[in-house]
Parts: sequence; C-alpha cells; structure tokens
Amino acid sequence: VNRQDRLCEARQQAEEDELQKQQGCKDEEEAAQLEERKKNKNKPKAGDYCELHYFTNKGLDNARVSMSITEPDVLVILPAADGIHSWVPAAAVKDLKAAPVVKDENLIWEDFNEAAPLSCYLMSYIECIYSDNTTVQG
Repeated sequence: VNRQDRLCEARQQAEEDELQKQQGCKDEEEAAQLEERKKNKNKPKAGDYCELHYFTNKGLDNARVSMSITEPDVLVILPAADGIHSWVPAAAVKDLKAAPVVKDENLIWEDFNEAAPLSCYLMSYIECIYSDNTTVQG
C-alpha cells in the first residue's frame, strides 16, 4: 500500500468519524428536545382555554389540594359503612368540601373580580416567558 492510498484511507476515516460525531450531536439534540417537550406538555399554550373558576380563591384552593397528590399510585385508607377499611387510589377519592368547577357564565361578580386580574397576570406572564425567556417579577 502506497502513501497516497494511506492518505485516502485516513481522509475517508476522518470523514466517517465526523459524520458519526454529527449524528451523535443530532441524536443528543433530538433527545433533549423530546425531554423538553415531555416536561412542558402541560404548560398552557396560546389559544388554550381555562375556566375563570380556576383563578378564584375557591378554584386556587381546590388546585392546591389536588396538587398535594403527586404520585398516581398513592393509596389512602378509607373506612366502609360496615367498618372494614380498604385501600383506594388517592386520585379516586374526591374531596367532598371541594367546590365544583363553575362555568364562566355562572360566576358571581365577586368571583369574577377575583379571577379577572389573576387570569390577566397569568396571560402576560406566559407571554413574557414564551417571547423572550424572561419572567415577570411580582
């Protein structure tokens, strides 16, 4: 094998290494984007609708209670009418004190006055985050 053949082989090897490196970078970037999408899949997006009830004091309290159940497989013990206790998924247990979601058209003025400023703040906050990656101080 002469010198020219070795140079040609070395050049081909270098090109293959570069292609593998580029493919590795591309794979890492795709994995990072997929992970980011998984983390952000529940974030509100432009055009998403949310009932104003969730911005009232009652709605915020209900959300705080529901957020306390972080694991989907968490079990709680409940007594039955016959006195026997049983384990049930925490997600299936409904808080009887929790207020039901009220449709926007059925909100009383006091609830609307609580919800409107909070919903406006959230919309501006989300717009700031998505427009230039800065956060609103407040």
